[in-house]
This record gives sequence, structure tokens and C-alpha cells, in this order.
Amino acid sequence: MNLKDKNKYKSDFKKELDKFADKLKKYVSTDNGDWTVKGFIDVYKNIYTISSDTKIVSKILEIHIFPQILQFADSIDYKIILAEKQNWYPDLTFVKKDNEEVKFALDIKTTFRRNGKTAGFTLGSHGGYFKERDKDKNIQFPYNQYTGHYCLGVIYTRTDVSDDLAETEIYQVQELQEEYETPNKKVGERSVTTVKNLKSITSVIKDFDFFAAEKWKIASDKQGSGNTANIGSIFDIEDLKNENGIFSKLGEEWFDEYWINYGSATMVKDGKPAKITTLKDFLEFKGRTDLWDRIVSKTTSNKKTK
Repeated sequence: MNLKDKNKYKSDFKKELDKFADKLKKYVSTDNGDWTVKGFIDVYKNIYTISSDTKIVSKILEIHIFPQILQFADSIDYKIILAEKQNWYPDLTFVKKDNEEVKFALDIKTTFRRNGKTAGFTLGSHGGYFKERDKDKNIQFPYNQYTGHYCLGVIYTRTDVSDDLAETEIYQVQELQEEYETPNKKVGERSVTTVKNLKSITSVIKDFDFFAAEKWKIASDKQGSGNTANIGSIFDIEDLKNENGIFSKLGEEWFDEYWINYGSATMVKDGKPAKITTLKDFLEFKGRTDLWDRIVSKTTSNKKTK
């Protein structure tokens, strides 16, 4: 595929992905911005609320929007291939139906707001398949076979910051009951609260922001987690939504080269060898201090989730 065609496919895919992301907020939200998912229901019509634990919320959100993703892919003439194993990259591979050479990687990234204006994600490994781009270990297709790498970002506000599963509730809803049914008072040793309708149950998250971004454009020059080789994102929500990451004015090539060499390239600082773990040092190491002014810098930092 030549560069002109590649860029055209990428531009078209990103344009459609942006439009799709804009529609998702309405799909998952009530009129007042609460999550439409209230919990799980059993055959006895007991509704069990869910914890605001980020791993639980992330998985349920992915399940919630997955039917919409399938419809979206079909509407733009792509098919979806799911990652064969849980820890493989990416979550979803979009393959163009009439030209299977065109493939896009899409990871779904979810996290909650911090201080109303910051959030953060991990953006996949910078080892393994990222370095050996013609290999298919822990990745659906070799990295260099993808036309582009994208994230569907989901940012939300937690209604209850407790992650304690013991804080979850059990409800029965009057509008779901038949006239002859008597609401349960207890499930085991736990009390059941009866409410008038489903909207009376407080959602664990609310106020969604959905956005689409090319991975390298929202990357930082820091790892996303301390004990694994993951790329970290930037933190400012507006910068995430506008793809205004540290590499965004330098280009994808510098993103690739920096993260392929992260922690292995060494330079001498103050007379001692030091591993390179900042973009500024890497550009100096490469003899390109003339590009320092193209580094998009932010001082905000925070802890990342999925």
C-alpha cells in the first residue's frame, strides 16, 4: 500500500470513528447523564448494583457498547476480529471487507475523571510485538500489518468512590413486579430495598465523554505502570480529546523510535551512564536538540488505569 492510499484510509476511518464516538454518550446515558446500566437482575427480579471498581466498570461498559461497535463496523464496510486471548493487542481489529490489507487496531480505554480535568490510560506494550513488528506474539496480526492504531476513549465521573463490594445494594423495582407478586424482603442475610422505578437506583458512574484518538498522538514519554512495559498516555482531558500529546508535533516516527528504545538507549549525564527515559534526552541523544521546541509539554501527572 502506498503512502497516499494509507493516509486516505486512515483519514476516512478516523472521520467515521469520530462520528461514532460522538453518538455513544447518548446511547449509554439517561437524560440527566447517569449510566443507563443499574446492575444485574436475576430470575427473581432482584437487582444487584455494581461496584465502582474500575475493572468491573470497564468490562461492563465494553459489553454495553459492543453491539454498537458491531453495527458501526458493518456500516463502514469493515468486519471485526476479536483478540484471541485476553491479554493480546488490540481489543478489536477492523478489517476492510473489500481489501483485507487494510486493518486498524482499536483498543477501548476507560477511566474516571480526577479533579474534574485529568485522566489517563495505558496504551499497550512498548516491548515484544511493538519492537518486533513482523512477529505475531501476543498480538492478533503483526504490528506492521496495521494501517493505523487507535483508541476509543471513555471518561466518566464516579458517583460513589467506594470500591468495596460490600457497599453494593439489592433492589426490587415496583414497575417490574406483576400485581400478584410480593417483593422480596431479603436475599440470604441481605436486605432488599424496594423502589418505584429503575431510575430511582443510583448509577455508579455518570457524565461520559467519548473520543477517538490515534494512539501515538495521545502518548506521553512515561510508562503507564511501574512494573510492566506499557506506554502511558497524557493526562489532561482536553488534550486527550484533541490528540495533543507530547509527540503530536513531532510525528509518529519519533514516537515509534523513542518507545522502541525506551530504557535501553543510554547517554552520559554528569559523567555517568544513564538510561534514556525522557523525550528531551532522547532527542539530545539523537543530535536533534533543534526539535526540542516541538515537544508538547504538560506538567499534570496522575495515576493511570486500564
